[in-house]
Amino acid sequence: MAVKNFVVGLFDDEAVLFPAVKKVRTAGYKLHDVYTPFPVHGLDHAMGLRETSLHTAGFIYGITGTTTALTFMSWVFNVDWPLNIGGKPHFPLPAFIPITFELTVLFAAVGMVMTFCYLCQLMPGVKKHIFHPRQTDDKFVMVIELTEKTNAEEVKRFLNEAGAHDVNEQRAEAGWWYGRFDKADEDIYARPANA
Repeated sequence: MAVKNFVVGLFDDEAVLFPAVKKVRTAGYKLHDVYTPFPVHGLDHAMGLRETSLHTAGFIYGITGTTTALTFMSWVFNVDWPLNIGGKPHFPLPAFIPITFELTVLFAAVGMVMTFCYLCQLMPGVKKHIFHPRQTDDKFVMVIELTEKTNAEEVKRFLNEAGAHDVNEQRAEAGWWYGRFDKADEDIYARPANA
């Protein structure tokens, strides 16, 4: 578990948050994440996030489903249990199309949902630090990770000048971990940040 220090800025409006994100990136600070109560158009580009590769994963899962269906049916009708049914060929492709389509859609859908949950870290038992209790209710929260080269007071001053009305420093788990929200994990905050 990597416990790190963060500076958290609270914003009331996306019109103030959007230019602040651009200023933070221009200043060279390490932007951990931005939490918003609704999608803000263009914020992902302002944060420097790359395009999602979920569509590529969906294509790979679909091809896997197609290959699985065709391979299994051809194996069954040619190797495992070959039957001569009315002189029809052992590999009747038009008859295989419905099952092939169904498995393609099944593999793509289930695979994309599982990949989405993994990328968004949405799994049973996963616990993430909540930087502000109203971060997805009606406030916009910008979280900047403090590195060895970053001065916390300088970052706080920078966020105040950028329009944040509440700025504080927090020590938290950087990623996700398995745990429960009803039990406190005091031991992770007792260790030094660079341990």
